[in-house]
This record gives sequence, structure tokens and C-alpha cells, in this order.
Amino acid sequence: MRDLRFLVPGTGRRFRCGGLSVELQTARLVSALAPTEVVTYRERQDEHPFLDDLLRAEPVGGAEANRALWVVSWGFDVPRLLRRLKGRPVAYHAHSSGYGFDLPPGVPVLAVSRNTLGYWGDRAPRSPLMLVPNALEPQWIERGARSHASGRRPIDVLVQQRKCSAYVLEQLVPALRARGLTVEVQNGWVDDLVALFNSAAVVLYDSADYWRGRGVSEGFGLPPIEALACGCVVFSSLNHALADCLDPGVLGHQLGQGTLGADVERIAAAVADPRGWQAEPAALQQLLDDLGEARLQQRWHRALAAINQHWDRLLQNGEPPLRAPAPVQVRLTLWRQKLARVLNRP
Repeated sequence: MRDLRFLVPGTGRRFRCGGLSVELQTARLVSALAPTEVVTYRERQDEHPFLDDLLRAEPVGGAEANRALWVVSWGFDVPRLLRRLKGRPVAYHAHSSGYGFDLPPGVPVLAVSRNTLGYWGDRAPRSPLMLVPNALEPQWIERGARSHASGRRPIDVLVQQRKCSAYVLEQLVPALRARGLTVEVQNGWVDDLVALFNSAAVVLYDSADYWRGRGVSEGFGLPPIEALACGCVVFSSLNHALADCLDPGVLGHQLGQGTLGADVERIAAAVADPRGWQAEPAALQQLLDDLGEARLQQRWHRALAAINQHWDRLLQNGEPPLRAPAPVQVRLTLWRQKLARVLNRP
């Protein structure tokens, strides 16, 4: 097994976001499988090696250049990073999709959701493709108040403002408050998210407009799953990877179901009777088991073993990677076949 290097721009406040948290958590998770380090490429930090320094010390063609598997993930930076890492073992840890770039032949994809897996299954059908969902941190499973979910909670409805739609903030929240419900709109840093979610009966998560405006996808959607782990009733949009897990009526409920009145009535009913609206226990337990760190560590072990074998074939055995035909080439072939059929008609 090769050593693992997870590339992030930096780990300071400037780069704090869900993607960074996931990469750092994943690096910790797989460190039990192989020597692992986090490498920065924009911000120099004393506690992490810097990309430029490592590339100078390990030129392509030397034994050291083949020793590590580089894992890139940072959206718009991926094409440039792959160019810099040409000739070295590399894999793309794919969160959001829709950035528009193509991958060089042979670059494996570690997709965090089926939505992202399907995107790259279409765009890079001859690359090794793996499904490795994001893991829930143990605190959500250990401290989530699922066994006390039927009791009255101080917050009727919780909304996290970041990524939330104007519909929820400007129409639905006022309508719920007018109905007499206690609605908290959380904005800014929270020291203990588990405690916050444990205090809410219903959680709303509507990111469809946010991602549509940016032209990329909801890569995984941890907040609704974290809310489920805390025994909340979840109303959510079903865009992109959110549809992976939020089976409507089984684990969660659609937010924005036709009319404002319908949303208000359903959410008010869920606050009044959380037990009748909560996720089905067996389905929820299966979801939490599948996203636990132990299960995800097994998935990473299988994926990394396959990726290491793939790079051995390319770099040590000299096998060429498969290449998928370009879409224009496929369409041209179909056009020629259609034209030939027309010309050959009696």
C-alpha cells in the first residue's frame, strides 16, 4: 500500500468549510490503513508539508515519486493539480460535480455519493470508479438523542442560514412563526452542533437554489443526516446527492412540496407529533451503520487496494490506460451509421 497524501489549499480559517472538514476527517480515518499526511499547496503551515517542496525533492522518474498516492479534491483546483502531478499516482476524491473539467485517462475517482459516481460514470467511463461516502463523525452517533426524540424540544424548527434558500428564509420562516412555532435561524460558528440539533424537533435544509446558482452539485449533504442522527424530523430539498439517502416518507420529507400552505401544514404537524414523522427506525439504523467510520474504513481499504493495483499496472508494468471516446466522436459515429442506413435503402 502506498503512502497517502491528501492535498488541501490550507487548513487555517481562510479555508474552513465542509470540504476541508471532510478531507481532514478522511485523512484521519485512512491513517489506520497506510501512512497518511495532509499536504498544503497555497498556504505554508509549519505542521504540514508543502506541495512545491515535495515535488522538488521527488522528481518524476525517481523511486520516491511512485511511493505515495496523491488525493486531490478541491473543485476548480483539480485540473491544475493533476497537471502538476502528472506521472505520479493520483486519485480524485470527488465531492461536488458539475465543474466542467475532464480527467486525464487512468485517473481513479473516489466519489462521495451515487450522484457524483453517476456523473463520472458518464464523463469518465473508462476510469476506475469507487464509491466511498463521507463518514459521520462518531460524536453524532454517540451523542445524538435518537432515544429521546419524542419529547418536547425547546426549538420547534431549526434552519441553518448558510446555503439556505430565499424561499425558506423570506416566506416559510415568517409563515411558521405566524403559526406560533419557535423557529431558530442559526448563522455563524457553533461550538457544539450535536447539542444544537438535539434541541430541535424539526430541521429544514434547502440547498437547491444555492447549488443551482453556482452551477455545481450538493456533493454529499451531511447536515440532514446529522439531524437524523439527533432524532430530528428532516424536511429537505432532494437535489443531487441529497437524494442518495433522503428517501421521502422513509427517512425525511420533501421541502417545497407544491405550495407554501402545504409546507406549513406538514411542518406544524411534525412539530405537534414528531414520532409520527420521524425516520423509520430500521432505515435510520441502516443509514447510520453504513456511514459509520468502521464501515467506511472497510470501503476505503478496498478502494485503495484497487487503486494501488491500477497504478502498479500503469507505472510499473507500462500498461496504457483505457480511453473513452469523446462525445463528439460518438455522435459523429452515430451520424455516419444513420447516413449509411439512409444511403443503403433500396
